[in-house]
Amino acid sequence: MMSRRISCLLFASVLTSGCSSLYQPSPGSEGVLESEHLQVAAGDDELVRAIESGEGSDSLTGGQLDEAIDPSLKEAATQARASLDAIPPDVEDGGADHDLWQRLRNGFELDLSVDNPRMAQQLAWYRSHPSYLDRVSERGSRYLHYIISEVERRGLPTELALLPVVESAFDPFAYSHGRASGLWQFIPSTGKYFGLTQSWWHDERRDIVAATDAALTYLERLANRFDGDYTLALAAYNSGGGTVSRAIRRNRNAGKPTDYWSLDLPRETRHYVPKLLALARIYQDPAAYGITLPPLEDKPYFEIVETGSQLDLAQAANLAGVSMDEIYLLNPSYNRWATTPSGPHRLLVPASNAEQFRQGLSELPVEQRVSWNNYQVQSGDSLIRIARKFNTTPDVIREVNNMRGDLIRAGQRLLIPTASKGSSAYALSQRQRLAATQSRGGRSGNGQRVEHIVQSGDTFWDIARDHGVSVRQVASWNGMAPGDPLIPGKKLVVWSKTASPATTASNRGNMVRRVGYRVRNGDSLWTIASRFSVDVSDIASWNNLNTSRYLQPGQSLVLYVDIRNSN
Repeated sequence: MMSRRISCLLFASVLTSGCSSLYQPSPGSEGVLESEHLQVAAGDDELVRAIESGEGSDSLTGGQLDEAIDPSLKEAATQARASLDAIPPDVEDGGADHDLWQRLRNGFELDLSVDNPRMAQQLAWYRSHPSYLDRVSERGSRYLHYIISEVERRGLPTELALLPVVESAFDPFAYSHGRASGLWQFIPSTGKYFGLTQSWWHDERRDIVAATDAALTYLERLANRFDGDYTLALAAYNSGGGTVSRAIRRNRNAGKPTDYWSLDLPRETRHYVPKLLALARIYQDPAAYGITLPPLEDKPYFEIVETGSQLDLAQAANLAGVSMDEIYLLNPSYNRWATTPSGPHRLLVPASNAEQFRQGLSELPVEQRVSWNNYQVQSGDSLIRIARKFNTTPDVIREVNNMRGDLIRAGQRLLIPTASKGSSAYALSQRQRLAATQSRGGRSGNGQRVEHIVQSGDTFWDIARDHGVSVRQVASWNGMAPGDPLIPGKKLVVWSKTASPATTASNRGNMVRRVGYRVRNGDSLWTIASRFSVDVSDIASWNNLNTSRYLQPGQSLVLYVDIRNSN
């Protein structure tokens, strides 16, 4: 897993002569290779729990994609789940000469014959759970050809191409409670160090191309640090270079061996490397373990197409002739409904549809690739209020309109990018995945959905205690990790077990009040939500409304309003 602390001294460990594992940073500075912060695997553990429960494939989870979501998105999410877990239909058995699994085996270089109880334990588990290998193999079918090609291009052991199985179970949306994200599970700080940008529009820790490049670069540097020993490099990838170096020094000082198998490492790290080696041993000879791998032809599943500009993902799916799910599964870095305005301007599309996509893109004028709302600023408007109204951010509005500050005037025209389709069409966008997570919390019926607006000094522990739930639950319901910072003003969804919405909304000093509202002529859910700075979905939830039906004049509504933000 990714380590936390970073410094410009990273390369010193590679360049230092002699045993690089003994490299020590200067006082007060620690780098990626020196981190000792253990992270916990994401998708892998969830998939294991689902399989061991014996509930069958329908219950298999994959991070935040697999639980119940808002009713309006249920069908779309079900289809997306099938897309993630089903092997793509155009992948066929090309025979031994065109078998991607054989190509993987041909590049194996690590010692897979090691006789160790930890290896035996992992082998026994995989052997008794063939459905696990079926599932992760099918999930990886979109990405494995590209990853294997990149591993080969660098001259690395191809066993490393299986590391996403251990890290994320090949779920590109996997997010661990250690704040690690994507196939390779980068945490924010390490992702930034390796050039993986994280913005409102996208998170390159989930980008198949960029994150693979960063992960392999990281593994190369770790291997150089530990004199080419990939078992030590893998252990450092999981628990940090500093942790491994200290374990080596302790053994050396005690006159003990300093190989991976002899080191006293954190519990997860002790099982991390055997897990990968056991996987590779089974993939090397699946028949010997009673395993049948799904056929994968040795050809690219996707192509990288330069778009040249921002593009609505619904437009992209239509131009390529594929589903929106397919676009998101190949381009999981995009948080919203479009690619990022500032680039990179590229999309991954199935190879069989790439030429169709290029042709359609060439015929689509740049100005039609994203829908725009030409908004006239009203008296009393602010960038924050306008951004909230159009589900965007002030930064996006400033960027699109070449604004240097926040000053706007009544009558001014602003161009605001908007999605070309309804939210249900973008079921795998960050917003819809978060809606899925937040809806999931109410499945048991043991809690009351409330919203908590973060105040200065709030902590996850305080909020969890007030609502009778765990810290991890609060973080999970909001697509966060317990270590994430809480920003004053941020709205959190909590499935409280201790109080009603009215009391919990204000029990920590929030300026939220229960308001009775009578619908007037011309009112809609959108206009009421805008007036009180709340979400349409919240009004519907508070009042058990069907959003497809019109409001009736005189109808009574209950709202929970932050009186500082309402108009």
